[in-house]
Amino acid sequence: MTKDTPTGDRIAKVLSRAGVASRREAERMIEDGRVSVNGKVITSPALNITGSERIVVDGKPLQAAEPARLWLYHKPTGLVTTERDEKDRPTVFGSLPEDMPRVMSVGRLDLNSEGLLLLTNDGELKRKLELPSTGWLRKYRVRIKGTASEASLDLLRQGIEVDGVQYQPMIVNFDRQVGANAWLTISLREGKNREIRRAMEGIGAIVNRLIRVSYGPFQLGNLKPGEVEEIRRRVLRDQLGLDAEMEPLGTAKAKPSRTRKGDAKPARAPSERPQRTARGPAGGGKPEGAPRKPFARPSGEPGKDGGKPLRRPRKP
Repeated sequence: MTKDTPTGDRIAKVLSRAGVASRREAERMIEDGRVSVNGKVITSPALNITGSERIVVDGKPLQAAEPARLWLYHKPTGLVTTERDEKDRPTVFGSLPEDMPRVMSVGRLDLNSEGLLLLTNDGELKRKLELPSTGWLRKYRVRIKGTASEASLDLLRQGIEVDGVQYQPMIVNFDRQVGANAWLTISLREGKNREIRRAMEGIGAIVNRLIRVSYGPFQLGNLKPGEVEEIRRRVLRDQLGLDAEMEPLGTAKAKPSRTRKGDAKPARAPSERPQRTARGPAGGGKPEGAPRKPFARPSGEPGKDGGKPLRRPRKP
């Protein structure tokens, strides 16, 4: 570091680490004059913070950053992944349990999509998990109206362009035909806006149900719609390889919490339940019926998900 290099971190990064907003949103807040440092309103994010400054956001002093935490949330359909909606539709954050701290979503699921959504209180952890370089596989169970030929699915496997947008190759498996609908399993690493729906439209198929079942090593498992479960800190360290910037992660002890929101969802028809991968002696696993350890589910893409596959304990 040279004499002219400012010390500390950029103000937007500090706000992000404190869970105020994502780094990009924090920059917008600064440009809107909502942040002051040592009593002076700033309008440019080009400012480094050493930790001794008094920072105020929207008239409230900035609290010290808490240890980074991560939750699994089973998003139901009918919720938008935003804090405020201009159409006054119900939101993910408005439906979370009251004892949840302020959190941000890792990526999004659209209004009509359901399944696993990761939530965190740490803007830098959010950014780390969303970076394309992380390359984590996101797996979906997809139901389409009618059916799809292998030739059309090969277009998705090779990468397809729809309305001028190029989508990267996907991993696509045809699972079964159930009456007038077909079930597919689709995995991707890119995650553009409404990517699966638009790519399926590109081959003439209409998605009428979309469930995200995993994000990297984190699995939806038996989590019910509206239910939240915190990831253990040890698992976070093992899976994410957190560096010195995330060191506060090991300074606080918190038991994982499971909170149910509303009544349990009615049981799905067997044909609509996501399939599980069987394990047995031939695959190196335990025999059928043997006790299973928590966080040991095969990811479906061993060694490519950025960490060890996980399994949540099965309910007794």
